[in-house]
Amino acid sequence: MHTPDTLEKLHTLRTAVARHDELATRHALACDEPDAPAALTRQQALELLALGEVIARKAAYGRQLVVRSARAAGASWSQIGAALGSSKQAAWEAHHRWIDEQARRDLGDAHLGLTPEEEAAARALAGPPDPAGD
Repeated sequence: MHTPDTLEKLHTLRTAVARHDELATRHALACDEPDAPAALTRQQALELLALGEVIARKAAYGRQLVVRSARAAGASWSQIGAALGSSKQAAWEAHHRWIDEQARRDLGDAHLGLTPEEEAAARALAGPPDPAGD
């Protein structure tokens, strides 16, 4: 059975989206017409669900990497919040939750997790939320 954890290791964001689109299109077009695509099997329906989770995870991870890049380039939390359609406080809190999660991850996975040194650097770069007037 496909799970988000197994599929996450098999797919990049691009390939996960492509496979999701393929299955979702087939699901949407399936009907009882003679030339229509066959309905999804149970396995394919579960794969479609798991792929949706993989896409959400990879997009969220990528978003936080870009938040780090924006901070490194001098963006304020107010600017980051505006770019995300949220408040500066919500953007800052989401980023700190991401750092917490990455610090807890098993570093055996090549692209996820932070060493203690990387965690400290990420927290230093994030800094405190902007002053109230910003």
